[in-house]
Amino acid sequence: MSYIKGLKCRECGTPYPVAPLAICEECFGPLEVDYDYEAIKRTLTREAIASRPKTLWRYRELLPIEGEPTVGLQTGCTPLVRAEGLAKALGVRELYIKNDAVSHPTLSFKDRVVAVALSKAREFGFEVVGCASTGNLANSVAANAAAAGFTSYILIPDNLEKSKVIGTQIFGANVIPVRGNYDDVNRLCSEIAGRYPWAFVNVNLRPFYAEGSKTFGFEIAEQLGWQAPDAVVVPMAGGALITKIYKGLNELAQLGLIEAAGTRFYGAQATGCNPIAAAVKAGTREIRPVKPQTIAKSLAIGNPADGYFATGVITSTGGWSEDVSDAEIVEAIKLLAQTEGIFAETAGGTTLAVTQKLIAQGRITASDRIVIAITGNGLKTQEALTLAELDSIEPKLSAFEALLAGKKTVLAAAS
Repeated sequence: MSYIKGLKCRECGTPYPVAPLAICEECFGPLEVDYDYEAIKRTLTREAIASRPKTLWRYRELLPIEGEPTVGLQTGCTPLVRAEGLAKALGVRELYIKNDAVSHPTLSFKDRVVAVALSKAREFGFEVVGCASTGNLANSVAANAAAAGFTSYILIPDNLEKSKVIGTQIFGANVIPVRGNYDDVNRLCSEIAGRYPWAFVNVNLRPFYAEGSKTFGFEIAEQLGWQAPDAVVVPMAGGALITKIYKGLNELAQLGLIEAAGTRFYGAQATGCNPIAAAVKAGTREIRPVKPQTIAKSLAIGNPADGYFATGVITSTGGWSEDVSDAEIVEAIKLLAQTEGIFAETAGGTTLAVTQKLIAQGRITASDRIVIAITGNGLKTQEALTLAELDSIEPKLSAFEALLAGKKTVLAAAS
């Protein structure tokens, strides 16, 4: 059974049929999926959800497909880690890591949105899929397209991390580097989608694709015992994730699955690409595009499509947005790894570094129940790190003990 009423404009409310459309013809605002919440309320209960497999499809009524899902059947339900070591380091009481660094199949939250988008692409009858990507989406579209039997075209900036390029090519995708930044790539994909009958997940399928991000929020609430956190810190590139977590928590409240969500939303960006954070700090919803220059390439979108809506979520919930330097990003990656054993990519380092700054500013308090969104795996962005060179030893016990003695001497001198 389908619970989709249709599409509607997020700006003017004009209704549209369920179709591969993304832009309102009346006001050029973005379209989103409109659901029959009264019908959903009659079927989607905590008990029904608990009885289903542990994948994102356990929330199927709140996702925009009309038949059974066909892609990403093992995706979702990543761990919510109680981060006691990190909480102690930050001086807070209750801190959780929502860890999509272990998402199936490509180790980022983009597996959620791609599972929904490609399931919808199959319903529409598309045979070719594609995307514009800063890396994680490229990996996920390529992998899921291969598994589902789609032909894929992946367009990326030509300066992308090598590990992410390899993590796309390996699946047999048609990978096309474009001389320019993400915004240049995205414009080209929009032109291609207008010329060819292909499903670009973040262009003509964007209303459906973006709904997959809600499951990040659904899982947080369920894993907290059907409660919303006090504060959520979310990395921002295009700005869609923070708006969809917000939408997801509000949908759960509307359906009576959680109490009314009073969660404050905080957005994290790199200083080298901070158009949303800059708008929040300036007290405006007007986004001024920037030219990205940061090691956090997965967040390097200078003209974010959902920036206007992200600022609205942040300010209306009493949150804030901050940005951090590349050096702070690297130090935060190390801190997370050394306190919780979680290796995050640069977006995760950005989120944790911003969390530290927000705590220091008093915007997040020690008594808050805090969730930090970790959206991708550090194996994808190893190039951003410079660690100490390792010296080898002879395969002798005496050599090991000499090394051990030297380490003890260094530690004693430091103390």
